Amino acid sequence: MDATERRQLATVADHQFGRGAGAALFPDDEEPEVRRTTSGRPSQIHVGPDAGGHDDLGRPAGERLVSYGDDGRFRLGLAGGRRLVESLPSPTGRIVVGDESEPFVREGKNVFAKFVRAVGSEIRPGDEVAVVHEEGRLLAVGRAELPASAIETFDTGMAVKVKSGNRG
Repeated sequence: MDATERRQLATVADHQFGRGAGAALFPDDEEPEVRRTTSGRPSQIHVGPDAGGHDDLGRPAGERLVSYGDDGRFRLGLAGGRRLVESLPSPTGRIVVGDESEPFVREGKNVFAKFVRAVGSEIRPGDEVAVVHEEGRLLAVGRAELPASAIETFDTGMAVKVKSGNRG
């Protein structure tokens, strides 16, 4: 990834997740593995010591930071969710749940509004979010299904469609 592409991706991240997200996701001192479409557009960005390789089944190695959708928005991987949780002030960009939800969310089950303890006020339907335990541990990443105001007040309804649970 060259400096121009890094700046472009960081700008998208800042716009989508808030100021500082671009620097957290794409620090200058890291060289992530960028997987591209046949047209050359970034499709997935992986990080970690194994990034760039493949596992025994031919799947990309390394931890997925983000996928870059056709709509120009990022889809968070667990590595991306972890970086955003570490860099953005709570509860920005996240949904906070308690002990009763933790085992289910880690397994990839969806988050329902009645179990949400806190939510970033900027969250809208379709936003990529991190799901964290009230003690700050990343449990999953997914897509918000309701606006923050509804998540705070509803006793029913799916708040987050979980895409990846953090089983570890």
